[in-house]
Amino acid sequence: MFTIPNWIIFGALIGSLGTYMLYDHKGHNGNQGALLGGVVGAVGNLLLLVPLWAYIVLRDVPFSEPVLAAASSAQADYHAASRVETARAQSETLRLVLRVAIYAFLILMALFYLMPVYTVVTTSLKTPDEAGQLNQVWDLPSSLNWQSYKTAFDMLGPKIRNSFLLTINATVISAVMGSLNGYVLAKWRFPGANIIFPLMLFGMFIPYQSILIPLFQFIQDINLGGSLVGLVMAHVIYGLPITTLIFRNYYTEVPTEMIEAGLIDGAGFFRVYINILFPLSLPGFVVVIIWQFTQIWNEFLFAVTLTNESSQPITVALALLAGGEAVKWNLPMAGAVLAALPTLVVYVVLGRYFIRGLLAGSVKG
Repeated sequence: MFTIPNWIIFGALIGSLGTYMLYDHKGHNGNQGALLGGVVGAVGNLLLLVPLWAYIVLRDVPFSEPVLAAASSAQADYHAASRVETARAQSETLRLVLRVAIYAFLILMALFYLMPVYTVVTTSLKTPDEAGQLNQVWDLPSSLNWQSYKTAFDMLGPKIRNSFLLTINATVISAVMGSLNGYVLAKWRFPGANIIFPLMLFGMFIPYQSILIPLFQFIQDINLGGSLVGLVMAHVIYGLPITTLIFRNYYTEVPTEMIEAGLIDGAGFFRVYINILFPLSLPGFVVVIIWQFTQIWNEFLFAVTLTNESSQPITVALALLAGGEAVKWNLPMAGAVLAALPTLVVYVVLGRYFIRGLLAGSVKG
C-alpha cells in the first residue's frame, strides 16, 4: 500500500506534467506552470486522501472490547455504549465522505472522458468560420448553427440508408446462424465437434487485412462485388465465430432434460429449437445484436473495399466528407454525431440487458 508521502509526490508529478503541457500549449512559461501544478497536485492529492486514510485508521476500532471490559457496572456499560455509538457514527460519517469522494472522482473522470464528445458537438453547432478556428476549439458557439446538420443529413442520407440495410440484415442473419450453431454445439453430440468449435473460434483472431485480397477476389468471382449483398455476406461470415461462442456458452446452461423431454414428446431438431430454446434466448440475442450492430455499423475497411459509390455505408461517406484541403469542420462533426446516434440508441435501449446476457452461462449454479 502506498504511503501518504508517496501519494503526495505522485500528485505533484502528475500536476507538474499536466500544467507544463497546458502552459506550453498556451504559450506561457512552462516552468512556472510546472511549479504551480506540482503544488496544487500535491495539496489536492493529500486532501483527497484524508477521508480515505481516516477511514482506514478508524474502521478497525474495536466496538465489543470496551463493552466487555466495562460490564462490571451499569455506569461503565452506559459509557461503553456511548463510545460504541460515537465510534459507529464517526465510521458512518467517514464512509459517507469516502463515498462522496469516490463519486466525485468518477464524475471527474467521466467528464474527462467525454471531452471529445464535447468538442464534436460544439464544433458541429458552429459556423464554418468559427469551426475553422482551431485555437478556439474549446469555445462554445456564438450561436447555434443547425444548418450543419441539415447539410450533413442531405449529403449522408442515402449512405445512412445503406448502413441500416447492411447492419440490420447482417446482424439478424449472423445472430440466427450463431444461435443455431450454439444449439448444435451445446446440445448435440457428433463426431468432430471438439475440432470444429475451436476452428470456428480461430476465425475471431484472423485480422481483416490478412484476408482482404482473397475476400475481394472471391466476392468479385461470385458477381457480388460493389454490392451491399457481398458486404453483408462478409460481415455474416466474420461474425459467426463470436455469435457462436456467445450462444454456445449460453445454451450450455439450459438443462438437457428439457431437450430430452421435447424429443420424447416427438419434437424434432428444429421444433426443439423453436419451442424450447428460442424463447429462452432473449439475453443471448441482446448481447449479439449490440455487439454485431456496433461492429458492423462502425466498420470501415470492408466497407471501403467491397462497395462502390452507390452502396457505400456511412463510415466511407463520412471519411470522404472530411477529405480535401479546405475542410469545413462543422460538417464532418455534424456527420459524426448523426453516424453515432444509431449505436447510441441501441445501447440506451438494450444496454441494461448486455452484461446480464454476456455473463449468462459463465457461472455454474
